[in-house]
Amino acid sequence: MTTSDKPQEYLQFLQQVLRAISDSNGNPKVVYSLLEANLDKLDDRLAQTVEVWTTQTLAEVEPEQAQYIADDLFSLGRLIEKFPLGSKASNLETAIAAYKNFLQIQTREAFPQYWAITQDLLAAAYSNRIRGERADNLEQTIACYKNALQAYTREAFPEQWAMTQGLLASAYSDRIRGDKADNLEDAIACYRNALQIRTREAFPEQWATTQHNLALAYSDRIRGERADNLEDAITCYRNALQIRTRKAFPEDWAITQNNLAVVYSERIRGERADNLEDAITCCQNALQIITREPFSFEWARAQNNLAAAYSNRIRGEKADNLEETIACLHNTLQICTREAFPEQWAITQNNLAVAYSDRILGDKADNLEDAIACCQNALQIRTREAFPEQWAITQNNLASAYSDRIRGEKADNLENAVACCQNALGIYTREAFPQDYTVTLSFLGLAYQHTEQWQSAYHSFSTAIDTVESLREEILSGNESKQKLAEEWNKLYRRMVETCLQLNQTTEALEYAERSKNRNLVEQILLQDSHTIFPSEVNTKLALLSEEIAKDQQQIQRGKAKNYREVAQRLQDLRQQRNQLQDQYLRVGSSFRFDSFQQTLDKETAVMEWYLSSETFFVFIITKAASPNFWQSTPENYDKLLDWANTYWQTYNQKPETWSNQLAEALENLALILHIEDILKLLPASCNRLILIPHRFLHLFPLHTLPIANANNSPTYLFDLFSGGVSYAPSCQLLQQLQTRQRPHFDNLFAIQTPTEDLYEKDLGAVGAIKQQFTQSKILKEGKATKSALLPVDDNSQTLTQQEKLATAHCLFFFCHGYFNPVSPLDSGLQLADGNLTVAEIIAHFRLDNCRLVTLSACETGIPDFKNISDEYNSLPHSFLLAGSTNVVSTLWKVQSSTAALLMTKFYEELEQQNHITLALQTAQSWLRDTTIEGFQAWLSQSKLSLAWQVTLKEDFEEWKQEKGATAKPFNSPDYWSAFCVIGQGG
Repeated sequence: MTTSDKPQEYLQFLQQVLRAISDSNGNPKVVYSLLEANLDKLDDRLAQTVEVWTTQTLAEVEPEQAQYIADDLFSLGRLIEKFPLGSKASNLETAIAAYKNFLQIQTREAFPQYWAITQDLLAAAYSNRIRGERADNLEQTIACYKNALQAYTREAFPEQWAMTQGLLASAYSDRIRGDKADNLEDAIACYRNALQIRTREAFPEQWATTQHNLALAYSDRIRGERADNLEDAITCYRNALQIRTRKAFPEDWAITQNNLAVVYSERIRGERADNLEDAITCCQNALQIITREPFSFEWARAQNNLAAAYSNRIRGEKADNLEETIACLHNTLQICTREAFPEQWAITQNNLAVAYSDRILGDKADNLEDAIACCQNALQIRTREAFPEQWAITQNNLASAYSDRIRGEKADNLENAVACCQNALGIYTREAFPQDYTVTLSFLGLAYQHTEQWQSAYHSFSTAIDTVESLREEILSGNESKQKLAEEWNKLYRRMVETCLQLNQTTEALEYAERSKNRNLVEQILLQDSHTIFPSEVNTKLALLSEEIAKDQQQIQRGKAKNYREVAQRLQDLRQQRNQLQDQYLRVGSSFRFDSFQQTLDKETAVMEWYLSSETFFVFIITKAASPNFWQSTPENYDKLLDWANTYWQTYNQKPETWSNQLAEALENLALILHIEDILKLLPASCNRLILIPHRFLHLFPLHTLPIANANNSPTYLFDLFSGGVSYAPSCQLLQQLQTRQRPHFDNLFAIQTPTEDLYEKDLGAVGAIKQQFTQSKILKEGKATKSALLPVDDNSQTLTQQEKLATAHCLFFFCHGYFNPVSPLDSGLQLADGNLTVAEIIAHFRLDNCRLVTLSACETGIPDFKNISDEYNSLPHSFLLAGSTNVVSTLWKVQSSTAALLMTKFYEELEQQNHITLALQTAQSWLRDTTIEGFQAWLSQSKLSLAWQVTLKEDFEEWKQEKGATAKPFNSPDYWSAFCVIGQGG
């Protein structure tokens, strides 16, 4: 047969099929047997024939006959779309042609429901279409669903309206064209529409399906806070699981468990380790139902999700977790071959690349070659044209692998890494993908660092940090999300500090170091002290701006902004106005400037600020007269510091007696590791006061009492070298803020005295002696020292309120038990007669606007959340500084009550004489350290302790004198006296 005969053959076959449909009333058995006998004609030419035949035939027949043709075309579309044999792609083309030609005949006006059904079917066919551009097909899908909704109104066809809303939502979720963020907002809106009809009571299964799909949209959402979106996704999945139980709908239950695993892997709220364990549990739940046979594809997806959870897992051995990751991904590839599931194959190759890049076991060079090969495999499918976002993800991963590559020329590898990052930035714009944009800039900056292109690295990191800080401003849901964001991006700041120092930009290095520290605390204090920092008219204007910002931000994050870009621009302008106004009075956060802080120092004061980087640590020296100087450790010293800190903390927790006996020697070693004597040489000779700003785990150690060598070989400690004292601050910014607080009065005491039975009388009369120095005092003693007395419940609001005398107190004194909770630092606190007063409760309820000093004579009150890499400084001192005090005296370990009582008695004696908190404490510490037993006996008669306590203590010292000798120094060891430190203004 010649080529010219072919169209006739297809035409005859089409007519035969349509006749069979008409005669059998669309019986699939009849029609499918005919199709099976003519598989050679089930190709794209058949679709073309449908177009040609319909056009020609409609021109020749009466309208009544046209209706019959329409019915047959509709049936043809339904039947051939589901036909399992022949070319799937060609069958879909024929179905699309049949539906389109049906719609030429059946109008919306004449047959609205029939017309809408066909629009839905045509939309589904376009959604599944293999031929043509995926982006074009999805546009057709969306157009058809929108057409269907013209007929399917909520009032006339509520169920069909809800169904089509759900389908349209799915299409928007997959859409390639348009703004991704807008598409997801449209998807979420459509799912919410569907849920207006698909309620749990009326349509439980459809309700569960829609909840499941809405969860998917929330998990991908770009607008709003990422933490909130993931919580919404978890809520929706949990809703779905109320209906999709294992017993009633095992397969659906497993699929939802599988998707829930993904969200737990990415979750921001809650403990990261717990979330990843939940993700693993969900995957394992899913795999109980989703076995390799018969659910091969879903089994492979579950293996992929399990791999993701293991790759990030915190518990267990990292090396073992990565081997589990790789094994799961290889399981996935058994099903997701390139031929059968090209997209999933590419996803798995991409994930495998990441696992090989991180792998600990095996040869590192081989692992990186495997990572590069997997990325290149993924890019065979993930082209920029077909899958732009996924292409960009893999470009990022390839950049990371090239940056670390061992084989090949280093210059070539780094050039490839830079090229990959720049490729990714072609897709990841700041507006469309702010987080991915930041990740890519971070990779790019790292590649520039490795090639010593410092200016380019600076530009990349600077732009990335600006984006991170912009994302931070968009967070409405509280400090936990901001803290997680700070932890996630801490490496970015560290690299920026390193880069600035390489460029000899020490001032900028210090400013970026500061911008990475305790931002939550800085912002909270700024908000709380706004009435004293800013003039009243400025404060009013700032409040109005903040109100407008919150209003616009909520519009955007709740998807209610009618013109997103217009609202986003207005929001940016409002933030700029607010920041510029604030900066005129106090530059903190991303606006922090060294010169503004420097002006607050006097000529005799120096600041020593540590900063722990990735392989080294820095110490910045800040004085009034000069630009900041810095000292940098070697990588070997950094490793020694890590080892020393781990040994210190483990010994303290596991072998407290050994820790106590070895503390003096340990501090000598720390002084050597920190090179404290070399750093002291950088200070000007005029300096007589020192402020220490530790970083991360350095907050744990008594740096003010580091031993210093001297010519006489007599013990000398860091604080002995500074006549103006050595105090601590969490950061320069916080110190700058605290200096705006004026607390001139010091004659009103509020004290908590020995609230638990084991402490009764253990203060040795110290509280009574201290009380004599104040004209007004309120003492809650023993059983009366309760949390309910400090925070009574308001009768009207039924909420906790602060005890009224706390607000007027100039000095708070706690002699009680304290504790540090390493798992949840905000639950650290002070033990009172009826329960624990936690850090979180102090932050929430205490307002100490007249307080100059809080003294915490209790155990572990100065230990912060040292595992927090963003240095957020969550601790008891943090809570009291936030509440309003300008100074906090706290402890770095468990202290003996009797020793603490003696020290506190002497401290307050000295404070009355010197009126300087740091000097008074250090004088008391030196006294406790150096005083002999006969010296203590002489002091007792001069002290303000009651006569009864003087007699009791004299007897105790007399026993010691007989045992140790009159000149013995019973408290000479640093574990007795060096735990106490001053945090805050210092004076």
